[in-house]
Amino acid sequence: MSSPPLPDLDTLSADGLKRLVARLLVRVAALEEENRQLRDENARLKDLPKRPKLAPGGMDRATGPGRRAARETARRSRRKPRHGKRTPLITEERTLTVAAPPGSRRKGYEPYTVQDLVLSPRVIRYRRERWATPDGREIVAPLPPEVAGHFGPGIVRYILMQHVQGQVTTERLLVQLRALGVRIAKGQIVALLTARQDAFHAEKDAVLEAGLATARWVTVDDTGARHAGRDETTTHIGDDRFAWFATRASKSRLNFLDLLRAGRPDYVLNAAAAAYMLEHGASEAVIAALLAHERRSFADGEAWSAHLEALGFGAGHRRLATEAALVGSIADRGLLTETVIVSDDAGQFDVLTHALCWVHAERHLRRLVCGSEEQRRLVDLQRQLVWWLYADLKLYKDDPTPARRAALRARFDRVFGRVTGFAELDATVARLRANRAELLLVLDRPEIPLHTNGSESDIRSLVTKRKISGGTRSAAGKQARDTFLSLLKTCAKLAVSFWDYLGARLKIPEAAAVPWLPDLIRQRAPA
Repeated sequence: MSSPPLPDLDTLSADGLKRLVARLLVRVAALEEENRQLRDENARLKDLPKRPKLAPGGMDRATGPGRRAARETARRSRRKPRHGKRTPLITEERTLTVAAPPGSRRKGYEPYTVQDLVLSPRVIRYRRERWATPDGREIVAPLPPEVAGHFGPGIVRYILMQHVQGQVTTERLLVQLRALGVRIAKGQIVALLTARQDAFHAEKDAVLEAGLATARWVTVDDTGARHAGRDETTTHIGDDRFAWFATRASKSRLNFLDLLRAGRPDYVLNAAAAAYMLEHGASEAVIAALLAHERRSFADGEAWSAHLEALGFGAGHRRLATEAALVGSIADRGLLTETVIVSDDAGQFDVLTHALCWVHAERHLRRLVCGSEEQRRLVDLQRQLVWWLYADLKLYKDDPTPARRAALRARFDRVFGRVTGFAELDATVARLRANRAELLLVLDRPEIPLHTNGSESDIRSLVTKRKISGGTRSAAGKQARDTFLSLLKTCAKLAVSFWDYLGARLKIPEAAAVPWLPDLIRQRAPA
């Protein structure tokens, strides 16, 4: 198929270059369609199976096969060895001999390793000595300190591992344990999953505090959760070192700021609180009224509510002042001082230093409904320009320079400054252009991710668990689910075996030692 020669690029204006790019894209699409038809015809003539219809992702189209291969090679070189590839720990050694004819020479031993797993109940009966004293009292020999109930730490470890990581329901756990010879009821399994887990809850909260105090960035996301027959929301906060979940009845900004306090109940009025109120349009009179009071710190929500009641604030001012006091508490604790919060543009996450996910931004273009081929072509062109810019932002993260930063800012303005005449497309592009500062924050902070894929990957376990087990019924069950999912995902990011972690925390003698997870998070903090 012949085509007209390309014009001299140096003589073209900006509009001319745009028209040339559009024409080239149409030509490329036509050639790809022609090649596809030829391949299908060839396959039909040779009676080959039909090619599967797979929808390529936008990132794949933007980065290209060469770049994908280079990143895959680099990723494989950095990949840690899997647990299954490690040399197993030898727990028993047996020597086998063979009769050799006279004159033979010994050549040592040839190793042959056999791995096995023994699942069998171990039932211990303690015979506790009893005495009756002369004064009528009864003395019974105490149980060993490691005995915390009728079920030992090995059963607790197995139940937690299966239920949390294996997504096994309590009903199936009951069948498994009874098949192994353990006499247990479903209510006892539920109690082992939820009761007396204060040490795990404390470590989970310390994980969040350590993460927020040392993170350069965190990604956040939320998903629906059923609890006690009501709709609630589970929020995820994490980076490449930790993951943390919490389920609340609300998904408001107040709730999110409360989670960022990492369990601290106080409200603080300081410079950070005043700056937050100024950024959100509070009047100088309201700020002065808050700061004029001699008391700047309030121990809990009850004391803070009483203070607001005394000031006579309305509902709007009360809410803004409460958000500001929560920000003040976060800053007073030294959390999120230089941390960027990357989100999907949900309003409750737009606090402190905030960046947006490019993948979610592009989805607004993908969801546009086109009424003609011309509109579809305009949307496809806009999406392609966005993915090209996205690919170059990824390259910039590896080698940030002032010149490339300025060029990418100018290119963003060109890509999101286009006016096509398709009203819905132009309105969507204008909304994305309004988020310029949050989409381009990566130019000033190249260490932050361009997407929230980490949060979406972490929260997928919760969605799977919700599909298998439904919702929670008790407050203890909800807290246990959030805690153990947080610890499970954090262990995975720190390359710590969750089985070893449970054994260490349950003080099983033969279990491997595992450091306190918040200490590991601080040790692996970025410089």
